[in-house]
Amino acid sequence: MGRAMFTYTKKVLESVSFDPLLFYKELEKAIKILLPYEIEELRVWLASFVQEKPELSDCISLIDQ
Repeated sequence: MGRAMFTYTKKVLESVSFDPLLFYKELEKAIKILLPYEIEELRVWLASFVQEKPELSDCISLIDQ
């Protein structure tokens, strides 16, 4: 089930990436429900994803806490 949640989280984040505030809120939710190793994978994915969307780069600080 964990893998499915990680995949779902990425899809949600991709779908709300048009709105930085909504993206931030969904990222907060993801951090609360994902397992530690999934959060690490999400950090790697997020670093790559925000390169194409610099308006979301502030969200990286949320996951680095």
